[in-house]
Parts: sequence; structure tokens; C-alpha cells
Amino acid sequence: MLKKFLILLLMLTVAGCATHAATSGRVALRDDRAPAELRFHEQDRAVVKEYYRAAKAKKLKPALAKHERLPPGLAKGDTLPPSLHGRPLPGELEARLQLLPGAYVRLIIGPDMVLMHRNTRLVLDILYGIAG
Repeated sequence: MLKKFLILLLMLTVAGCATHAATSGRVALRDDRAPAELRFHEQDRAVVKEYYRAAKAKKLKPALAKHERLPPGLAKGDTLPPSLHGRPLPGELEARLQLLPGAYVRLIIGPDMVLMHRNTRLVLDILYGIAG
């Protein structure tokens, strides 16, 4: 009887928890209500590339923070070091991209763009060299 109670208690505890799983470079977020995969989708990638291509054509140099670079080897599923702050995307670019849930943010760090959880700093996706 006690064993059944403990199993039931464990199942109820685990059932509502949100989890993330990293498989083959993808970070998927799941919870019982809405499974989702947060990443730079192909449409967003195209919008970002076009935005920076147009900026280069207008000979506008993006403001790169010289001291901020992603650490070598940083990958999806890693945690961004607290010493890296990055900067938000230009407002006109962010407005053209898919909306993110409130806890997630896109940042530019040097020439790269990162999609991460604002509080845990878990990196969900990276666009390398896009803003350079």
C-alpha cells in the first residue's frame, strides 16, 4: 500500500513539471499543455540575413562590442556565462521575427545572435557570424 502511494505521489509531482531535452543540437521544451521547440526558424533566419544584408548594402556597420564574444565551443544546451551581457536586437528587426514566450530573449553578442532563457541563460539556438 505504501509503495503504491509513493508511486502515485511521484507521478503527480513529475506530471506538471516543465522539462527541456537536448538531442542532436536541438533543445525542445515540453510541458503537459503545449510542447514547443524554441529555435531560430527558417523564416526568422531569412529575415535576419536579409536585415543584415541590407545594412551592409547601405554601408551601415553594425556596432559590435569588441570585448564581447561567445566563448569557443559554446553550443546549444550550454549556459551563457554571466559575464556576457550582449545587446538586444534592433527594434525593427525584433518586430519582424516570431514572438517569443516572455522568459526568452534574442541577444547579439559580437557577430553572433543567441536565443536564450532570460533567467537561466540556457542557450537554445545560435546564429554564428550573422551580425558581423
